[in-house]
Amino acid sequence: MTDHATRDAAPQSSAMVPLPYRVHSRVEENRDCATLCLEPLKEALRTPQPGQFMMLYAFGVGEVAISVSGYPTATDGTITPTATDETITLTIRAVGAVSRALHDAQVGTVIGVRGPFGTSWGLAEAVGRDLVMVCGGVGLCPLRPAVQHARADRENYGRMLVVAGARSQAEFLFADELDEWAADPRIETHITIDAPAQGWSGEVGFVTEPLRWLKLNPGRTTAFLCGPPAMLRLASEGLIAKGLAASDIRVSLELNMQCGIGWCGHCQLGPLLLCRDGPVVSYDIARPLLRVKEL
Repeated sequence: MTDHATRDAAPQSSAMVPLPYRVHSRVEENRDCATLCLEPLKEALRTPQPGQFMMLYAFGVGEVAISVSGYPTATDGTITPTATDETITLTIRAVGAVSRALHDAQVGTVIGVRGPFGTSWGLAEAVGRDLVMVCGGVGLCPLRPAVQHARADRENYGRMLVVAGARSQAEFLFADELDEWAADPRIETHITIDAPAQGWSGEVGFVTEPLRWLKLNPGRTTAFLCGPPAMLRLASEGLIAKGLAASDIRVSLELNMQCGIGWCGHCQLGPLLLCRDGPVVSYDIARPLLRVKEL
């Protein structure tokens, strides 16, 4: 367990046995990403916390780790921190045989599910503090449940700042929801693309750009970051330059996870097994590891 994020792994006696879930709904987000809402056929797994991941098994193809990308919904469809409708929402990018099979799964398809695994963002520990959430590309997936939770429980947090970036407008995930966040006066939202493009009237530049000029209260700010390693380094160092402690910056790290419980060692990063000790760790732990080229 890390010093900040919390872990709620499945019991080891059953952690390697997938349970059958059915695709309840499917939404195509962009050209290679789709969001699946899964419902249990019989027994339900524990509700995953924002930042945790599940192991999804496409029968006859294989298994892959996928971050939870949505918070459970209440019976009336609203998102609340206490909702327990037993569904699991995950967004899959088709990059290989297994992820392609899962991405293409239609409503009614049965998928094997294990988990939840790993550490969470630790939202409970951030109560009363300002929140800065920064994500690049598909890094929005693990951060989306944290934004949903904090937005639903808005009175328990201070200033809330969300910075989301993508290479182009067409590559954004959850486009309608991003518009909702931008229209919410309780959230300071910055949506940016990497380079100017015809038809785009929003901000331009990497997600690190807004962090350069935004004024923060470093003594009461907790930051959540998810994206490519270079983005994590640059954004974290930019926040540290503004006075944030490395221990108040939490980053989500990803490697090839295969067992989910620290048995196989495929997700080792230095002294960490990310399926067990991560994926969310504080930057004071991640900082020396991210500096080692090709670790």
